[in-house]
Amino acid sequence: MKSLLPSPAIAIVGRHNSGKTTLIEKLIAHLVATGLDVGSVKHHGHAGFDIDIPGKDSYRHRQAGASETVIACPGQMALIRTTPGEMECSEIVSMMPGHDLVLVEGYRKSGLPTIEVMRAGNPADEQVAAAFREAAVRGDGLDVDFVQQGRARQFGLVWHAQASLASADAQGGSDVDQKMPTAHTMAVVTDIPQAREAARIFGIDCFGLDDIEGICRFLTARIARPRVSVVVQAGGESRRMGQSKATVKLAGQPLVERLVERMLPVADEILVTTNEEPELRFLHDVFPDANIRLVPDVLDRRGALSGALTALEHATYDYVAMVACDMVFASPRLVAAECAELNTSGADCVVPVNKHGFEPLHAVYYRPHVLPVVRRLTEAGESRLQSIFEHLDVCAFPQARVLEAEPAGGCFINVNTPEELAQVERNYLSE
Repeated sequence: MKSLLPSPAIAIVGRHNSGKTTLIEKLIAHLVATGLDVGSVKHHGHAGFDIDIPGKDSYRHRQAGASETVIACPGQMALIRTTPGEMECSEIVSMMPGHDLVLVEGYRKSGLPTIEVMRAGNPADEQVAAAFREAAVRGDGLDVDFVQQGRARQFGLVWHAQASLASADAQGGSDVDQKMPTAHTMAVVTDIPQAREAARIFGIDCFGLDDIEGICRFLTARIARPRVSVVVQAGGESRRMGQSKATVKLAGQPLVERLVERMLPVADEILVTTNEEPELRFLHDVFPDANIRLVPDVLDRRGALSGALTALEHATYDYVAMVACDMVFASPRLVAAECAELNTSGADCVVPVNKHGFEPLHAVYYRPHVLPVVRRLTEAGESRLQSIFEHLDVCAFPQARVLEAEPAGGCFINVNTPEELAQVERNYLSE
């Protein structure tokens, strides 16, 4: 099942003949060999290209007026879509979920983080490298158009950033004028000494043109999507239900099976915390290709905090999403949005919040920071999962963001009694 997680992306940029395509080709091959799922986007600067072949059936479909055509065969498909202009790069990447990383060639102005490529022997690259170094030595910021600034100084002119940028845009600019490092530049790949020195002064990572392994380590550590462990908490006592919630059926399907099925699109592994391992082994037969592990409580005590300890102790990956097995409409889209927020915010956890407070059992946690806190509090005799938040950097995920991720809502509805179970089946699943 295709992941719903948004794909992180980085743009590889440079001037004509800087070697972008060759570099991207090598990076893709190396990253894929390490096990990453890599997507790519190529910016074609000229209007009117067509990958379809005149005379073929799919071409005839489009000629007849179809705005979107899919050509599919076993193991491969292509989508051709008519658009009312050029799509934004962010929109293109949003249509490519589930990749560990997307490498974009071009799209310098997309707002994506960028890797700048400069090659010795390419006059445009050497010119920018010289201006790049001069700007670094002067103490300019990367938000300055230092090529235009350098030219202004050369002719004794007063340089105005906005005026020069507007002029360059109006005139179309040269390959050098509009293609240089910016505040979005995360790394420089070059064999030009001036560019290497500038990167050092600016504090930007710098790699040689042939250091494919080093660049891939950088991409994996800084950009690529972190793996996600999804934990379905099924270890409660279920006293009000009168039987195990994990195996009670909703519309003929055990609740735990329903939750696993819902979470598969966002999970690199699924853990089910349970003290009824024999009763839940059927999950391996229902989902033979899923990475499902049934794990017992690490402590001989009940409580949400001890359940979280079990989840965090057993999780393989640093991003851990927790959901309860009785949250019948738990949302993989919400988990995906929370993971994306955790990735960008740098917080310890992303937790939905509404008028009732935090929803800790539909949240995502950064394991290296949260596990020590959970250990310490459980050792102190604490049982409430809510108690961890005063010790963590919490990114609150408000109701508006929840509904943006999951417009259908209902993510936090849980069933505690046979009556609530029947009500959910009657009021929601019958619609």
